[in-house]
Amino acid sequence: MSTSDPKTSVALAHDWLVARRGGELVLDAITTHLLNPNHKSNYRITQLYTMFDSGDPITPAIDAIPRTTSTLNHLPKPLRRWLLPRYPKAVEELSRKLAARNELHPIDLLISTSSAAIKALVPPTSSNSKPVPHICYCHAPARYLWSQTDQYTTQPGLKSKLRAAGLDHFGNTLRDWDKRTADSVTQFIANSHFIANQIRNTYNRDAVVIHPPVRTDYFTPPTDNNPPRTNHLLYVGAIEPYKRVDLAIEAALLLNLPINIVGTGSQLAALKNTYKNNPKIIFHGHTTDEQVRQHFRTNRALLQPQIEDFGITAVEAQACGLPVVARRAGGALDSIIESKTGTLFDHPDPKELAEAIDKLPTTPDTAGTCRANALRFSYEAFTTKLDAVIAAALTS
Repeated sequence: MSTSDPKTSVALAHDWLVARRGGELVLDAITTHLLNPNHKSNYRITQLYTMFDSGDPITPAIDAIPRTTSTLNHLPKPLRRWLLPRYPKAVEELSRKLAARNELHPIDLLISTSSAAIKALVPPTSSNSKPVPHICYCHAPARYLWSQTDQYTTQPGLKSKLRAAGLDHFGNTLRDWDKRTADSVTQFIANSHFIANQIRNTYNRDAVVIHPPVRTDYFTPPTDNNPPRTNHLLYVGAIEPYKRVDLAIEAALLLNLPINIVGTGSQLAALKNTYKNNPKIIFHGHTTDEQVRQHFRTNRALLQPQIEDFGITAVEAQACGLPVVARRAGGALDSIIESKTGTLFDHPDPKELAEAIDKLPTTPDTAGTCRANALRFSYEAFTTKLDAVIAAALTS
């Protein structure tokens, strides 16, 4: 921090800005908190570094930050997922841009939020010839390289075969690069104990666990004006192979229950085609926050058939009084109290998921218990812990 400017200068980094999902909500919370005029410290966010920027609105706070992108951003948008072998060069390019800008406008802190490659961004050198502290909020070590390779490469179809061929050819090189570049991070933050263990096993680094903030002031229980809950099941999230939306649908079919599917993604068209003749499988595509909240307030249960790194959606649902059925793994172990705010199942099998749905808690106080549990993951809890990590990084 310069003596002429009392503000702490911060650069942010994010893998890509192409949609508003869980990772972008965390980035928004960090941005909003740092720029809060009532914050006890004074921060200035100078730039946001990202490999890809679609130009679409994300959030007002994020949209207001100047962007620096890699040259990959000039390529057609649909190619983003197929450019994995070029991610290292893109991050190296952004590191050079960050260093060059730092010569003219020095920063005091780098904060990245990453589930792919941006954690490898090299922090520039500060005035005391030491690297600027780099805090990485890690949603997961790159899933397609480490924890969920099979989900990306064993699905039916040509795309899966092409992914498998690419990872077979480039995988080891990319994994070596991903491990090596973890040294650019001063302090890892994990979004759950599950991810903290992955960071330790993958990078041999410890991480502070700070659960993502959930908008518990927006996602609230039904009011007297809301219609009563239906027997509809619910899935909310990306429609991608690793999300296992197919499990949720097949479990609903076993129970002969209707299910609302909310979200978009690469598997949406295929699933809509598969179940086009079944009126109980209802695809809503992209929806507004208000529509999602209404689903949380009127459906019977949220299904989380995949292993989530944390799972903000599951906590949003509980904040609305809606119990959750989830895999007994990942972030669900941090966010769901079994038999009180939901049920857990062990294997990716529709029958097991259906049995867990039948065991959902239905006592009069279930909704209240769900709400109380969700309040543990409030914005205030997130920012208090984040402040402590930033203070430690700046004074070390």
